[in-house]
Amino acid sequence: MANLGYEICDQTVGNILERHGLPPAPERKCTTPWLAFIRTHLAVLAGTDFFTAEVLTLRGLVTYYVLFFIHLESRKVDVAGIAIHPNEPWMKQIARNATMEGCGVLRGCRYLLHDRDTKSPARSERSLPRVKSNRSGCLREVRT
Repeated sequence: MANLGYEICDQTVGNILERHGLPPAPERKCTTPWLAFIRTHLAVLAGTDFFTAEVLTLRGLVTYYVLFFIHLESRKVDVAGIAIHPNEPWMKQIARNATMEGCGVLRGCRYLLHDRDTKSPARSERSLPRVKSNRSGCLREVRT
C-alpha cells in the first residue's frame, strides 16, 4: 500500500486479514538475505546493463550504448546490442532475442538482475515478467 501512496498502520492490516479469515503470519518478515540468495542461485543468475563508447565519426563524436548480459557463475559476457538511441522497440527485440528458446543469451538463467536505468524504457520491462525490486534495482524472473 505504501508503494501506491497509502499510509496504513499494522493494526489496520491485521484487521483486514482477520476479516478475511487469514491468520497473521510473523514469518512473513523473515526473508532470505541478499547474499544467501545470490550464492544459492548463482548458476541461474544473470545481470544486464549498459556501458557507453564514444566514437569519433565524420559527424563528430557519437555516443553508442552497448547492452550486455553477464552470467554470474561463469562470468561469461555477451554483447546483446549496440544503439545510438536505445528505444522501446529495440529493447523489446533484444528481450525476444535474449530469451529465445534453446539459443538465447539467457538460456539456463532463471533470474535477471538489472538497474532502473532511464535508457531502457519502463514499458519494455513487460517483455521480461515478474519484477522483484530491491534497493539497487530489480530482480526479474526470466521465462524462455
